[in-house]
This record gives sequence, C-alpha cells and structure tokens, in this order.
Amino acid sequence: MAKSATREAYGLALAEFGEKYDIIVLDADLSKSTKTDTFLKKFPERFFNTGIAEGNMMSTAAGLASCGKIVFASSFAMFAAGRAFEQIRNGICYPKLNVKIGATHAGISVGEDGATHQCLEDIGIMRTIPNMVIINPADKAESILAVEAAIKHDGPVYLRFGRLAVPEIFDRDTYKFEIGKGVELIEGNDVTIIATGLLVPEAMEASEKLKAEGISARVINMATIKPIDREIIEKAAKETGAIVTAEEHNVIGGLGSAVAEVLCELAPVPMLRIGTQDVFGQSGKPAELLEIYGLTADNIVKKAKEAIKLKK
Repeated sequence: MAKSATREAYGLALAEFGEKYDIIVLDADLSKSTKTDTFLKKFPERFFNTGIAEGNMMSTAAGLASCGKIVFASSFAMFAAGRAFEQIRNGICYPKLNVKIGATHAGISVGEDGATHQCLEDIGIMRTIPNMVIINPADKAESILAVEAAIKHDGPVYLRFGRLAVPEIFDRDTYKFEIGKGVELIEGNDVTIIATGLLVPEAMEASEKLKAEGISARVINMATIKPIDREIIEKAAKETGAIVTAEEHNVIGGLGSAVAEVLCELAPVPMLRIGTQDVFGQSGKPAELLEIYGLTADNIVKKAKEAIKLKK
C-alpha cells in the first residue's frame, strides 16, 4: 500500500485549488515543511511569508478575510494553535471570518523533534472556540477533499496534518467527504472503533485481527471532530453496545472527549479512549513512539476486547 504524509497532500491541494479558487496563502517561515511552497511556486503573487510571528499571521489573515478573501494560514500545529490562540479566537472566530488554518506536524509522530513540537493539545484548544470547524484527515485523498471542503465552507476551519507518511486508504474519485459526517468503513456488531487521522488505518487493521478471533468490530472514520457526527455515534452505540476511540492526541479534549459527550447525552455505553494519557511526548523515531504510547492496531484490539467485557 502506498504511503504519503498528509502535509504533502495539503501542499498539493493548495496548488491544485489555487487554479479553481481565488485563495491566498500565508506561512510563518515554514513553507518548505508545511508544503505551502508548492503553492508559492505556482502562485507567488498570492503567497505571503509573514515570518516567525504566528499571532501576526493570524491577524493578517483576518484582515484579508474581512475584505472578502479566502485565506489559508499555515504553521506547525504547536505554533498555529498554541502561540496564536488569542488572535484565532478574537480576530478570526469571533467575527466568523473565512480563514482556514493549515496546521502541520501535529501529534507524537513528529518524532525526533520531541515534546515541544509534538502538539497533542491542539484539537482540545480549537474545540473550545465557537464557530471553529476541526478536520483531521486520515490520508492523502481525504486531505485533498478536506481542503476543498474547507474552501467552500463559510467560516473558520482548523485542518490538522501530519509529518509521517501514512497508508493511502481512500480513492479520491469514489470517497465522499463531507464536513460534520463520520464514515462507516467496516461493518460490525460487537464493538465500534471510532478513529481519526493516522489511527484510522490502525483501526481497520485491528478490526481484521478481531475478525480472525470471531469478534465483529465496526470502524468509523471521524475526520471532522467539530461539528461531531452525533447521529453516527448514537447509532453505533445502540447497535454495538461498546465504543473505543483512537486518536493521536491527548485523551483529554480530543476525539475521545467529543464522543464521550455525545454518549453521555444520547446513548450511555461502555467506552474506552486510546490516545496519549495526559502526558507529554518525547524524542524518538515515530514508529517507536506510536508503540510506546499505545497508538497501534494491537492496542486497539486489546481495548476493544476490554470494552466488550464491560457491556452489561
């Protein structure tokens, strides 16, 4: 199976859709890493490097958007969500401006860059802001489709991309992406695994391993974290009776928290959350870190079995 990083897909999407839509791209001096340089090479007149000043970049993006432009502002997730929170909240989301934040290098899979750059809190931070849409695509095709969906959406969008090459699991020509909608990838009756980002292929592998043991595990790809698809979560809970969430993010504030909120209100069932357990990351090779923090198919299998045992 081919692999590619979702940040690569982000750059390709900007370059492609720059021909179709009148978008402007800003970057905080990281264009080679965020891959916005792909857009720069094609549309230099619509690209601006704002320097290492993320807050200023977001305010600039807000100003351009207030003049009717569709603006992408890009940096590492740690800097985009962390350093520029106030400008995003007050300057972009409060007036509900058409700014799309392309946040790359999210999660533990940043690897050797270590805890300071492994942003595991960004989804939680962005979820608390009214008017913000959050999308965490699983692969190349979904990333490209998500970028176009963000362009068409009227209002702020936080797009989360990774550095690590991940399996290409979707066909762009046949896969349907829609903001606010989860997608059932594998049918199942005993337990539901709801995954996002690079944990989606791990969830699919876990389902196959569980199937070999006679356990039927449903898999849902939840690319949109906000607004969360309440309907598909409620349906899965009532039909399978147990939920496991899997994300490359702190278990506090991310996908697991969003799903738990829905379950508490609509369909309380046993639920277990896979993600970093409220700890910082560490420097290391991405594959080794994913193993250390339990972000693997084998751990999903383990948690799915535990969740089934908790069913009444």
